[in-house]
Amino acid sequence: MTITGSEATTRKQPAIPDSPPPPRPADERSRGTFASLKVRNYRLFFGGQIISNIGTWMQRIAQDWLVFELSGYDPVALGVAVALQFMPTVLLSLWAGVLADRVDKRKLLIGIQTGVAVQALALGLLVLSGTAQLWQVYTLAFVLGTLSALEVPTRQSFVSEMVGRDQAANAVALNSSIFNLARIVGPAIAGFAIVLVGTGWLFVANAVSTIAVIAGLALMNPTELYRAPAVARAKGQLREGLRYVRSRPDLMTVMVLVFFVSTFGITFFTSLAIVSANVFGTEADGYGMLSTLLAVGTFTGALVAARRGSRGGPSLRLLLMSAAALGALEFIGAFMPTYLTFGLALVPLGFATITFLTTANALVQTTVSAQMRGRVMGLYVLVLMGGNPIGGPLTGWMAETFGGRSPFYIGGAVALAAALVCGYLALRARERIGGTQPLPAG
Repeated sequence: MTITGSEATTRKQPAIPDSPPPPRPADERSRGTFASLKVRNYRLFFGGQIISNIGTWMQRIAQDWLVFELSGYDPVALGVAVALQFMPTVLLSLWAGVLADRVDKRKLLIGIQTGVAVQALALGLLVLSGTAQLWQVYTLAFVLGTLSALEVPTRQSFVSEMVGRDQAANAVALNSSIFNLARIVGPAIAGFAIVLVGTGWLFVANAVSTIAVIAGLALMNPTELYRAPAVARAKGQLREGLRYVRSRPDLMTVMVLVFFVSTFGITFFTSLAIVSANVFGTEADGYGMLSTLLAVGTFTGALVAARRGSRGGPSLRLLLMSAAALGALEFIGAFMPTYLTFGLALVPLGFATITFLTTANALVQTTVSAQMRGRVMGLYVLVLMGGNPIGGPLTGWMAETFGGRSPFYIGGAVALAAALVCGYLALRARERIGGTQPLPAG
């Protein structure tokens, strides 16, 4: 979301090959939780994301609750909506990565965000007019998923263009912090706003919030970006990216682990609504509060990750440990007897979740070639989100068949098993390559 392997970036990649920008002053590489914010382009991006992510989370909560209401509180219907929203990722994210390597990422993001605003406004007007039907929500969820499939690999690979390799891990963690700050504020607002004014105005609010992202991107100085030379259009570029990942055992470990943990373990977007309504019998405000408690843990974890990212690179050991902790905490939390104890158990679960996600993202971003970054991030997004068309309906089916808590204890067990198996295979691979060296400390 860079120079291959251990090569260090000491100056910016030129935005225009004939006009390289001056070297970055040494003080801009200083350590600290907010080190990346010393870069003006990233500050503009960061500010727009704060506002837009709050709107995004308000829409996410509103959409889940709208589907629940229109379907008569059917968990399978909610799973279908999730599947439709994430299905385009399976179809498009690899090609989106190729596109991101070929074109100006900043301009592409402006166009995509404009489409997101139109989608949110259309859904809001349908609800406010009283004509919204379940099939329309499904259709617009698929439209949003298509835009997201194009946007996520582009946005994540654009982070390194804004700050350079030295600060990529810090910037990735700061992105996670604002995403999860929005997860605290957005669901809390949405839960109470749905009760007071319904879901329609929340979709309109998200459409308005997107303007902040578009403005931030438009105000950036393109000559200060760390751009690699654009990859010329050619045949076989997608296969080239896949071969690159296959040749890197460390990247393969990350991709496999992320797929299993995200598909079966990180199903909170679907399962929290089910637990809130069907296990503890709460309304939308109760769902919003559970989402907020989860976000307290993720926000705290993101700030810790940002500080860690400014001091050194991510490690495979930390990735494996955080995945194991995520699985164990999710499994234990599933059996909490009351709404309060269940909610409190979400805080450490959120911390482990964001540690896992930021570490995986930073490992990919800081160890791949700049010319391959878009394609590798496209594959990363595919394994991160592409399992949702499977995990969404599966979560709804498990909740209906085995009870509302089952997505948590089954998902936790799968995540823990995946961490243990990948850890064992990583150790075996390290022994074959480099003797008995331990995994690097986090």
